[in-house]
Amino acid sequence: MSNRRNFIKNSLLTTASLSIGSSLSAADLDFKKRKAKHWIWTRPNPKDSEAELYERYAAYAAAGVRGVLFEDDSEKHFRAAKKMKLEAHRWNWTMNKGVKTLMEQHPEWYAISREGKSVIDHPPYVGYYRWLCPSKPEVQAYLKQEAEQILSKDYIDGLHLDYIRFCDVILPLNLWKNYNLVQQQELPAYDFCYCSTCRAEYKKISGKDPLDLPYPDGVLSWRLFRYNAINKVVNQLAEVANRHKKWITAAVFPTPEVARRIVRQDWTNWNLDAVFPMIYHKFYQEDVKWIGDAVTEGVHFLAGKFPLYAGLYLPDFDSMEELKTGIELSMANGAAGVSLFGNVTPEVLATLKSTQFA
Repeated sequence: MSNRRNFIKNSLLTTASLSIGSSLSAADLDFKKRKAKHWIWTRPNPKDSEAELYERYAAYAAAGVRGVLFEDDSEKHFRAAKKMKLEAHRWNWTMNKGVKTLMEQHPEWYAISREGKSVIDHPPYVGYYRWLCPSKPEVQAYLKQEAEQILSKDYIDGLHLDYIRFCDVILPLNLWKNYNLVQQQELPAYDFCYCSTCRAEYKKISGKDPLDLPYPDGVLSWRLFRYNAINKVVNQLAEVANRHKKWITAAVFPTPEVARRIVRQDWTNWNLDAVFPMIYHKFYQEDVKWIGDAVTEGVHFLAGKFPLYAGLYLPDFDSMEELKTGIELSMANGAAGVSLFGNVTPEVLATLKSTQFA
């Protein structure tokens, strides 16, 4: 998490089917009736004592938190959260997989830019950006096996997908200055994937090699091909979660339009139990009011398929009053709750509890 969030900080389907919900009670299925509705993204610290964890997670529950999304696997943290009546989900990096042994054993699984360069040797933007290619059957099988291993553990209530997309072909506006970039168009170094598998599969559909397209950023079928490549991965992982009768959710870019345009992410067409758009308003040089606009767009295009929890980045808020406004805008515009990332202080929890939707 530190790498991913330092990058952020420093740089600044179907309708949920009975099979998806089969592990849930009737009260769970009607999520709007649940008093506890919010979530926390966090990384478990192995140095935390059990007494500290019980106190922390009891405070979360008292503030209206429904569950915790843990970036690392820590049975101690998961079980402590569950003892305090919270759901404990495994937050997992999916397509961005900088695992040394995996890169050494299967370099052919990794994405190739329009410049013809592998992310293994030329990671875009930051050194840990090592993206798998979603079109390769071997990658799909690897990710399904990984999901099986995670969901087979009795103390894990669900799988939360992160980096479930292509590399950012366009960064959020506030990040351009940090990389000395002006991304008014899609630049070849950040445009993925042009590996032999993607090129061959797209050619079967279109009769064209994407490398031969004079303006690939404007070719809608090439965009759709990449949307569908990620859609396929997500929906395969959803089948794994269904078999385990556990939830599958995802952290996604803030709105359907933004997600498709800058990371090839078509999240309204995924078979999830819930979605967590990262509505980090200052990344896009927007004010707090935009949070409500982003939630409205996401809820509209989901059309009731599954609940949306608005992801809020705590460092983006200048005061607790501003945070309260962000939470209430999220809820008033159709979010089922919010998910918080950052330093969850007692003041933050008190603010969460004080909202008119608590």
